[in-house]
Amino acid sequence: MDRRGIPVAVVALLIGVALGCDNDNAPSSATTASVRIVFMGSTARRTDLPSFADACVNGVGMTHIHPSWRGFAAIPLQPVPPDRFEISFTDVPVDSRVSFRVNDQNACDENPTGAVTRNILVNDVRLVQNATTPGNGDEPGFAFTIARGGMVRQ
Repeated sequence: MDRRGIPVAVVALLIGVALGCDNDNAPSSATTASVRIVFMGSTARRTDLPSFADACVNGVGMTHIHPSWRGFAAIPLQPVPPDRFEISFTDVPVDSRVSFRVNDQNACDENPTGAVTRNILVNDVRLVQNATTPGNGDEPGFAFTIARGGMVRQ
């Protein structure tokens, strides 16, 4: 075999090995997953809120979320009129318990900070209020774990 035949043989061997590999069963090394969080609530401000809720309404401002994996920073939720807000994240740590809080003006008569305690879905899985989050003291929130394949556990 001359010197020109060696590289061709090596390339052919590498192509054959690459084509013969089945990576469908290879474990994923992803450390983050995508989630869609939905808050089922009116996008219009309620007109029947009592006057004692005024300070809360002014403090809440836009409906927003405080996710733990982003240091509980306030991030506005996207209104989808007439009855929901949503946001998608692509950086949620997998196989780790994470938490978040949603604040909404319309919840100011139920919670003095507008923290929402129901009607939350993560990847279409309904969560129950099961955590506290930092805010004006401890505020009610939600916690879940996301698996690499996208399965949500509470």
